[in-house]
Amino acid sequence: MAMIAFLGTGLLGGAFAEAAAKRGDSVTAWNRSKEKLSALALFGVDAAASPAEAVKGASRVHLVLKDDAVVEEIIAALRPGLSPDAIVIDHTTTLPKLTAERAARLQSEGIRYLHAPVFMGPPAARNAQGSMMVAGPSALFELVKADLAKMTGRLDYLGERSDAAAANKLLGNAMLLGVYATLADVLTLAQAGDVAAEDGIKVLSVFDMNAMISARGMNMAKGAFNLSFELAMARKDVRLMLETAGSRPLAALPAVAARMDQLIAAGHGAADVSILGIDAVAR
Repeated sequence: MAMIAFLGTGLLGGAFAEAAAKRGDSVTAWNRSKEKLSALALFGVDAAASPAEAVKGASRVHLVLKDDAVVEEIIAALRPGLSPDAIVIDHTTTLPKLTAERAARLQSEGIRYLHAPVFMGPPAARNAQGSMMVAGPSALFELVKADLAKMTGRLDYLGERSDAAAANKLLGNAMLLGVYATLADVLTLAQAGDVAAEDGIKVLSVFDMNAMISARGMNMAKGAFNLSFELAMARKDVRLMLETAGSRPLAALPAVAARMDQLIAAGHGAADVSILGIDAVAR
C-alpha cells in the first residue's frame, strides 16, 4: 500500500485524493480550507495540519494548486517533512518559464520533481479518465509511471525538457477556451436570429472538427495557407455576425474581426482565412 500526499484539495485535487483512497492507497491531504479536507474523511483520507505534516512518510507528493506563486509557497512549507526519496508530482497549470526554473532549482537541491498537468475535470479524476502529460527526468517517470497510469485514461511522457508539459497544457487550454468563447457567440447569434439555443448547437454537427484541426491546422503549422475561403469574404461574414448580434455581448468575434482587419490592411485580403496564423509559424 503506497503512502501518498495530496496538497491542494479543491475540485480536482479532492477528486484525485478520493480516487487514490478508494484504490487502497494510504492518503494524507492538506488544504487551506478545513471544510474541503473534512469532506474527504468519508473516503479514509487523513487530514494534515500543515504541508510538512502531510508529506511525512509519503513516497509520492501530489501538488494540485492555483499557480506558480502558490506552488513555490507550498514546496517551501512541505520541505521540512519531505523524505529524500519522495517524488514531488506537480499537476498545477503553471508558466513554462517558471516551471523550468523551478525544476532546475529543485533538482540542484536534491528534490525529485516532475511536472504533470492534466486535461480532466473532477469526474474524470475520480474515474481515471482524461489525459495527463508528464515532463522531467525519465528515471523519475519510470518510477511512478504505473502509479500515474492509474490516475488517468491517457498518460503521455513528453521527455526531459522540464517545461514541455507546461507549454502543452497552455496550448490545450487555449483551444478549449477558444471553443467555449465561440460557442457563447454562436448562442448569442442564435438568440439574435430567433433560433432555439439547442438548434444553434445542433447545426454545428455538420462540421467534423477533428478532421478540420488535423488537416487545416497541420497545413497552418507548416505555413501552407491554401486558398479555400478568402479572408475578405470571411471578414464580410463576420461583419454580418456582428450586425446580427447588435448590442449583445460577444466573447470572441470582435477580436477575430480586429485581427482580420489588420491582415487585410497588410494586403492579405485575397489569401485564405487561415492566414490568421501567419505570424505564428515559420514561412
